[in-house]
Amino acid sequence: MLLPAGAAPEARLLLIGRALRAFTDGFIAILLPVYLLALGLGTWEVGLISTATLFGSALATLAVGQWGHRFPQRRLLLAAAGLMCLTGLLLAGLGGVGDFWPLLLVAFVGTMNPSAGDVSVFLPLEHARLAESAQGEARTFLFARYTFVGALCAAAGSLATAIPHALTAAGLAQLDALRLMFVAYGLTGVAIFVLYRALPDHHVHEQAAAPAPLGPSRGIVIKLAALFSVDALAGGLIVNTLLALWLFERFDLSLVAAGQFFFWAGLLSAGSQLAAPWAARRIGLINTMVFTHIPSSVCLILAAFADSLPVALALLFLRSALSQMDVPTRSAFVMAVVTPAERAAAASFTAVPRSLAAAASPAIGGALFSVGWLAAPLVACGVLKIAYDLALWHAFRRHGEAAP
Repeated sequence: MLLPAGAAPEARLLLIGRALRAFTDGFIAILLPVYLLALGLGTWEVGLISTATLFGSALATLAVGQWGHRFPQRRLLLAAAGLMCLTGLLLAGLGGVGDFWPLLLVAFVGTMNPSAGDVSVFLPLEHARLAESAQGEARTFLFARYTFVGALCAAAGSLATAIPHALTAAGLAQLDALRLMFVAYGLTGVAIFVLYRALPDHHVHEQAAAPAPLGPSRGIVIKLAALFSVDALAGGLIVNTLLALWLFERFDLSLVAAGQFFFWAGLLSAGSQLAAPWAARRIGLINTMVFTHIPSSVCLILAAFADSLPVALALLFLRSALSQMDVPTRSAFVMAVVTPAERAAAASFTAVPRSLAAAASPAIGGALFSVGWLAAPLVACGVLKIAYDLALWHAFRRHGEAAP
């Protein structure tokens, strides 16, 4: 993978690792509700398991922020890869009658990702390593490349949802076909473990600034974390798992068609993330985040009331073309406004409230679906996100102009 000028070679390993994880996330987020419904669980249980996943990721990320600076980042990344392997294999092995609580436990402690973005414990660790791999504008481009690779590979992964359908058509039982996909998720964790073994150990080679807990930047990080939590609370209402469920319930969309939708939506999202650094160069990081996010939220609200599938898909495609442009700019902004030694802690402490806030939302969204209020999660998500964007712009627009 090509790196931005000035980026360290180790960034290529991180980009490949992100690509592998995103590919598996792309099909797991769509197959998860199908798998759980096939086991006899309801829409509320689907939401609860998504909530457990996000809440567990939040606690793991908090632990990284609080105590991760005591350990080599490479060792923590290897541990996360091992946990990913166990998550996939355990989910594939469960699924019998009465296995809801074991499934909930695995979702809580594992690395499964039901959302469009990356919410796992990998995120703060990889962000800290990426921030060390480039400086200034090159860092923004590197984060854009990181999120672009993730979005592109997640889009490709969504097409893999056709594999269980093909296996079922060939005579394999549906549950067995779905379990094979979770096995593939676990084996990807093994591949990432091997890949990250090649990363240099920064506790062996002297660093310019050793990782440290939050200090001078604590105030601005807390303010950002509070705002990001509102955005995450909104996004959790309609994570990819629940968006797929909405399409299944609202328009009776097939699994193969849903996979195709998420593929094209992912491509639009990936392309927009590549454009984000150029937009940030011209109008600033904060303006790029806000002025692309608000129109995407309006599209989501309108999609909730669409009376035909083509109209709904068109609005959701337009949303996908805009909604993720804030991801690389947000990451670059956080890394730019804290000291180098605080970056790992800042990445964790801005990610933790996002995960905690998002953790409750899928259960709420699933409950609303279960009582027939199919439009409510989409509308609530859009309204909350618009409120977040306006508050962020008001609080940090001057920082955005000055941030490198």
